[in-house]
Amino acid sequence: MAEKQRTIQSPITFKGKGLHTGIEVKLTIKPAPENHGYIFKRTDLPEQPVITALAENVVDTSRGTTIEENGAKVATVEHVLSALAGMRLDNALIEVEGPETPILDGSSSKYVDAIEEAGIVEQNAERRYFKLSEKIEYYDEENGVHIIAYPDKMQSINVLIDYNSEILGNQYATLENWKDYKVQIAPCRTFVFLHELEQLAKLNLIKGGDLDNAIVIVDHEMPQEDIDRLSELFNQPKIEVKEGILNNLELHFSNEPARHKLLDMVGDLALVGRWFRAKIIATRPGHYANVEFAKLLRQVMKKQMMKKTIPVYDPNKKPVYDIQQIQEKLPHRPPFLLIDKTIYLDDKKVVCIKNVTINEPYFTGHFPAEAVMPGVLQIEALAQAGGMLILGLVPDPENYSAYFIKIDKVKFKAKVVPGDTMILKMDLLSPLRRGIAHMFGEIFVGEKLVCEGELMAQIVKDKNL
Repeated sequence: MAEKQRTIQSPITFKGKGLHTGIEVKLTIKPAPENHGYIFKRTDLPEQPVITALAENVVDTSRGTTIEENGAKVATVEHVLSALAGMRLDNALIEVEGPETPILDGSSSKYVDAIEEAGIVEQNAERRYFKLSEKIEYYDEENGVHIIAYPDKMQSINVLIDYNSEILGNQYATLENWKDYKVQIAPCRTFVFLHELEQLAKLNLIKGGDLDNAIVIVDHEMPQEDIDRLSELFNQPKIEVKEGILNNLELHFSNEPARHKLLDMVGDLALVGRWFRAKIIATRPGHYANVEFAKLLRQVMKKQMMKKTIPVYDPNKKPVYDIQQIQEKLPHRPPFLLIDKTIYLDDKKVVCIKNVTINEPYFTGHFPAEAVMPGVLQIEALAQAGGMLILGLVPDPENYSAYFIKIDKVKFKAKVVPGDTMILKMDLLSPLRRGIAHMFGEIFVGEKLVCEGELMAQIVKDKNL
């Protein structure tokens, strides 16, 4: 039986300091309609801009996850997102009167308890999943980070942490059944090593941090003067070290740090924007790696969605750009101009046409007995279609050129021969940033997919200007 989307039954409000800004913040979680997803709204700013909780909107992961859109930012979003995802909510509007969410007790427990008390409503629309068809992997050898997602019938997360600390040791945490999130994961608080504290303070961070919302790991002996200095930093009358933990804080679980890393990962992976069925195994995850992995999952998801749509070519319909107009947009000329018309174009997708004839000069040698269009020229045709897309995103495209800097995961499914009409489709996988575009391309002949791959290009202003 299909699962239904869910939202909170009534609004809930929280007040508290932001972990890094120290600013007193009010946050309200409100019900949202079907297919809304998680959206933040900065109610303290003019026009109350919204920020969609998606991986491509992440702008900082240094000590938490910060998202930005429409000129507005919200920092440290991972705990509230973790609570929403952990309680299996699909849609919520999160209003924030400040630049950062309140840290509360350093876990997601208070959010979870309030959501449960407010109640959860099942909506009419079905929950949207995407299913992995192959292993997805992220590896950062320098930092020892390794995250893998395997196709599975359900979503589960396994986390292993090892910081070469005698106090922490190797810790492992797992979430197999999401009904366990509330009791087993939500209460687990953020943690920090003692040697990081003063550095964070010097960077003007952790203004809202105190010993009630963070576990401080002491992995070396501390002179009394250092303890006294920390007492002053946190405005605490007395600080003690007990079994490697600063103050007399009692751990909820012996592996609470690993469980908190899992909590963070649940929140960061909510930035995928859709539920997915996979078994995730993560070694030494952190916000940066989590977000990069979420971006990989979004790319896979987008490609799956793109493949469901085969462009329809109607030769009787007037094109968006004919061959003369294309030559005004692109610097290529025959015999190396490999698109004949553009039949669809918006800010995220382009569809172009290439009519393949025996008159193409390369058929003389490729191959005399059996003419086949070279795969490299199929990719070049996609690249030129991509040029039409990304040059259309700048106000003066005649002053720019598009140079391809990466080609990846290319697959040739069938031969392209004289007489074929190639339908070239290019989709943006992520928004254009710093002049760099990441696209997914497909070539169809009729309804048959003959080629696909990822291409990355950079828009560069012409030197002669």
